[in-house]
Amino acid sequence: MAAQPPQRLLLLADTHLPRRAKDLPEQVWAAVGAADVVVHAGDWVDERTVLALRERSRRLVGVAGNNDGADVRRHLAEFAAFTAGGVRFGVVHETGPAAGRERRCDRWCAGELDVLVFGHSHVPWDSTTPSGVRLLNPGSPTDRRRQPACTYRTLTAADGRLHDVRLHALPPRPARR
Repeated sequence: MAAQPPQRLLLLADTHLPRRAKDLPEQVWAAVGAADVVVHAGDWVDERTVLALRERSRRLVGVAGNNDGADVRRHLAEFAAFTAGGVRFGVVHETGPAAGRERRCDRWCAGELDVLVFGHSHVPWDSTTPSGVRLLNPGSPTDRRRQPACTYRTLTAADGRLHDVRLHALPPRPARR
């Protein structure tokens, strides 16, 4: 098999626009411009965000979440799979409670995926299932909930492996008026 070119990925979830913020932070839009693939794990909340990310991304892979209505769902399914840099990715919004997540996700995708990207909790997550599937949640760039900061994730996929997996904390944003 020929070597796959490295792919820079941006992982987002739970943007909740315009409920939690009027727009994505500028740092996130800059990361969109730098990414080869933008992945959104659901809870966009409005169609405008789907269309804006689609327009500004080289490649957009996304799924609908539990807070997404018909306007968002007409563009997105509840599960997506793709390959980048020789790595097999899956994207879903919810994986259930944190307790037992690795074993539960193994039953869903062991042997089929290398990485499962998910959202819903707004809590960043990075773990590996017993069979070796990497589970990644980027948190939320607009609603930190009980976390110290709003977050997103970047990584590079190359030669069938992940490299430079980073969680980015965003600076506090001014209060909405």
